[in-house]
Amino acid sequence: MVHFSSEDASVYRFQVGELKLLERERLAFEGSRAHEELVEKLGEFCSGLTEFNEVVDNKTTRLHATGVFQQLAQAEAAALVNSLYVDTGLYFNIVGPDLEQFYLETSRSTCGSNHMMEGLTRQEFRNAVVCGSFQNSLEYIEDVIVRLRGNGTAVLSPPSTRVKPETVGTDFILFDYQDFLKNERDTWRHKYMHLDAFRQADAVIVCNPGGRVGQGTMFELGFMSALSKRVIFTEEPQGVSVLFPCEVGLES
Repeated sequence: MVHFSSEDASVYRFQVGELKLLERERLAFEGSRAHEELVEKLGEFCSGLTEFNEVVDNKTTRLHATGVFQQLAQAEAAALVNSLYVDTGLYFNIVGPDLEQFYLETSRSTCGSNHMMEGLTRQEFRNAVVCGSFQNSLEYIEDVIVRLRGNGTAVLSPPSTRVKPETVGTDFILFDYQDFLKNERDTWRHKYMHLDAFRQADAVIVCNPGGRVGQGTMFELGFMSALSKRVIFTEEPQGVSVLFPCEVGLES
């Protein structure tokens, strides 16, 4: 795990519930607001992470940034995330001020320290949206939701996975909190309500057992990308024609 602040970069290893600082390097980003300069400085640092782990990829390594990075305009932040992903294959997660505060409060309440990364390891997501094929992978999705809620995460969508019996085996299953379809076009209303929850989520968890990504999920990925949302696949995605900034695995 790496935390980039305005003034330095800290490398941690999180194992068996313990966060250990491996190295802290002075890197003043405050005066490096130009896109090319930021990408070069971050990329150079990331290339040296093999000193701490033989494999550095979006499954083994998590990047988190605060400070000056929080001040970037949305377009600038998205451009930075995209460039660093292309150069390194890593997802650059810019932690918003409100989420940073949540991590600090979690750190204080759980371990009595004022350390953002400690709070992050205790509860990484305040809330999340869970996606996947409800027709084909409902049990898998339910297990992921149980796991998230067990860690204190509020699952914004779906709030329930109890299926309306009348829709079992159809192309568009409905849950108990959803009303029945008026017509075939009404599927869009239900889909949009699920997509709209992305806006409030800290992250979107994509359940893809065996790596498979269904057509419905592929459609949702475009919406996630447009919102610059943090996307985490539970398994390495297969059959995705265009790779995009994301992470793999729910373990930090």
